[in-house]
Amino acid sequence: MSVITSNLLDETFVRLQEEGKTAFIPFITVGDPDPATTVDIIVALEQAGADIVELGVPYSDPLADGPVIQRASERALVRKITIDTCFDVARETRTRGVNMPFVLFTYYNPVLQMGLDKFFSSMQAAGISGLIIPDLPVEESGEVLALADAANVSLVPLVAPTSQDRIAVILSKARGFIYCVSSLGVTGERATFHEGLEAFIKAVKEMSDLPVAIGFGISNAEQVRQFSKICDGVVVGSAIVRKIEESVPLLQQGHSKEEGLLQIRDFVRLLKS
Repeated sequence: MSVITSNLLDETFVRLQEEGKTAFIPFITVGDPDPATTVDIIVALEQAGADIVELGVPYSDPLADGPVIQRASERALVRKITIDTCFDVARETRTRGVNMPFVLFTYYNPVLQMGLDKFFSSMQAAGISGLIIPDLPVEESGEVLALADAANVSLVPLVAPTSQDRIAVILSKARGFIYCVSSLGVTGERATFHEGLEAFIKAVKEMSDLPVAIGFGISNAEQVRQFSKICDGVVVGSAIVRKIEESVPLLQQGHSKEEGLLQIRDFVRLLKS
């Protein structure tokens, strides 16, 4: 049996909990609008106070993603962005001085196409601490979990209010943190959330000692504040990806790129505030 040791993701949650803080976790789609700009955006996110970043692998059939992230994937796929590109981006950000942990968000097919051994060795080389595969059922995750443990990569599960009787099984194989889905359906900005969400989060926390983060639909500073009171981490995806989308005309011109990055940085600072 593999010995599971802490990694940068675990250490970050421990530090934040000791400081009485909640992790702010932006999601971005790698390669939107291009790999070099993604590196600049990640640098800007850390400058804005992000604690952890989810790196989304663009995919042609993103079952869990709403229209904003689907459009981001389409823009990235036009540039032939692959998992290897995501690893390249992660390595490049380290050379730019980024220290926060990365969590890779990918569907299972690209992983399978690369081959599990190569995939996890590449994750290690890129310094990626966590992994989310939304379409990999816990009942079928044994091989991936064993390889992730051996590579010191945390396989982070998604848990939804509809998981019901499967929650205990899901949590028994959780690593890093538990990603609670705040609303039913795909990702996207929302004004309201699933009724009974706080009770659901409380129940999950009672069943595991791992940190609990929440995502899917959180889009403004008030919602971030609301969930920071009851969770160890808050994920914001579509709202940030939409801001990147709005900033693409600025980001793609040399004379205005800094202004585009500044707009993204200020938006993230406002969310975290």
